Amino acid sequence: MPASFNSLNSLTRDIAFTAPLTLQSGAVLPAYSLRTETYGTLNAAKSNAILVCHALNASHHVAGVDEQGDVGWWDNMVGTGKPVDTNVFFVVGVNNLGSCFGSTGPTTVNPATGERWGKDFPVVTVEDWVNAQAALADYLGIAQWAAVLGGSLGAMQAMSWAIQYPERLRHCVMIATAPKLSAQNIAFNDVARQAILKDPDYATGGVPRSGLSVARMIGHITYLSDDDMAEKFGRELKNDALQFKFGTDKASADFQVESYLRHQGEKFANYFDANTYLLITKALDYFDPAGKHGGDLSAALSGASCDFFIASFTTDWRFSPARSREIVAALIKTRKRVSYAEIDAPHGHDAFLLDDARYMSAMRAYFKRIEINIQGATA
Repeated sequence: MPASFNSLNSLTRDIAFTAPLTLQSGAVLPAYSLRTETYGTLNAAKSNAILVCHALNASHHVAGVDEQGDVGWWDNMVGTGKPVDTNVFFVVGVNNLGSCFGSTGPTTVNPATGERWGKDFPVVTVEDWVNAQAALADYLGIAQWAAVLGGSLGAMQAMSWAIQYPERLRHCVMIATAPKLSAQNIAFNDVARQAILKDPDYATGGVPRSGLSVARMIGHITYLSDDDMAEKFGRELKNDALQFKFGTDKASADFQVESYLRHQGEKFANYFDANTYLLITKALDYFDPAGKHGGDLSAALSGASCDFFIASFTTDWRFSPARSREIVAALIKTRKRVSYAEIDAPHGHDAFLLDDARYMSAMRAYFKRIEINIQGATA
């Protein structure tokens, strides 16, 4: 795509890489492209750069309003005067390989065939994404990130940066994450994938709207807490009375929660790619840095040299605070510098995207610390 600007005067562009990228699977991408969006100004010392890694269905569009009128997925976190202040930091958002929002993936053309990659796009891992992001840092001339930041799957990428390229970041900021998925989380992901794979339209090369919709509904349930769903929907009826029938559309829903989930599913099926969903959930499942060290997370993190900030949310049952405490304990065991905030918030896993005042204050304070460190280094 040609370079374009949004309401934050950010720059969106596609960056092509011609050096082959060998993936964890052994497959090789002979060349690839990453869609990026940058905010703020890189200082002369190139010491104020922040990399923001996205989660499952997000993208490079982190903040501001783009030409289509879409607000960035972390607009409350990144921007002028916000916790990650673009008056201070040069923020880089990147769309991961395998995604469907501009970077090389199933929806782009395979140069070997002249057709879209589709189902043939190779399986990618968190480690593969980080290697591609390292190539992006080289392209931008950034030898070391001031911080790598992410929530959920994005935070797994931040952790992997600390392990794979310890000398290339000064701070690792991980929000609402885990050192690996539990069996329950893998199960949720596989049920969602099976909904896509068993949709007849997927088998024939069409768009599996039904499967994508069900996959999104399953995922959405796990992002919300029971209390949050009770407060939003309770057992409120969609209509004045029960319909005593079955259906798949919003009109046939008896309860408000059913109508909401069907709406979310239908909306998702209209903009997201099925093969991307399969790839990204598989990357989630495969992430396990401790697995290479006999299950010892402290050993996996022993080579990290950055400072860490970790935050979790009390009602997040998909990535519970106990999982974040595992990471904190492993870092303490290896004498790393780590700060931890456990936020009492009612919104489940989605809390990392929302405007809880305590969460925002903690993030603002930590990034102020990063700013002061930058100023001290360049004084």
